[in-house]
Amino acid sequence: MRRVTRQATEWLAAAATDPRACKRQWRGDTGTAVLACGRFWDVLSVPEELGVLALDALLCLPQAPGPVLADAASRRVGFFLPPDPAGRWIGADIRYLGRGAWIAVPAPQRAAGRLRWLIPPDGSGTLFVPAAVELALQQALGTLAVQARADRRCPTCGASTAGPRPHGAERPG
Repeated sequence: MRRVTRQATEWLAAAATDPRACKRQWRGDTGTAVLACGRFWDVLSVPEELGVLALDALLCLPQAPGPVLADAASRRVGFFLPPDPAGRWIGADIRYLGRGAWIAVPAPQRAAGRLRWLIPPDGSGTLFVPAAVELALQQALGTLAVQARADRRCPTCGASTAGPRPHGAERPG
C-alpha cells in the first residue's frame, strides 16, 4: 500500500512546475497544491449530485477508475480525463479544465479542508475514458430528470415546474 501511495504522490506531483515544492505544500498548513491541467490530465467538473450518480455508474464498469476529486465548499466533483486540446464538453454547469487551467488538490492519501479524493490517483496514470464518463453523466441526468418530475422541479436549475392545477384536482394535504 505504501508503494502505491508513493507512486500516486510522484505521479500527481509531476504535474507541478516544481514537484518538490508541491510535496512541501502538501505537508504544509493547507495540505493542498495548485497543479496545472492539460499536460497529464484534464478535469471535468460537474455539480455534486450529478457527479456522485455518474461515479456510481462508472464504478460498475470493469475498467479501473481514474481519480475523482470532491470539493465540499463548491459542491462539485471533478473527473480526471486524458488531455483533450479541443475540450468539447458542454452542458449546464459543466466546467472543463484543460490547458491553461489550474486546480487545487490535496496529496493522494489525504483530505485537505474542503477537498477530498473520492477515488485517489493510483500512481499508474489511470484516467477515466471520456466516452464512459459521458454515458455515465447522461444516465445520471436521466435519473435526476425522473426524480425532478416526481418532485416537479427542473433537473438542471431546481426551479419549481408545478403549474396551475387543473380544475377539480386535489391539493396535497
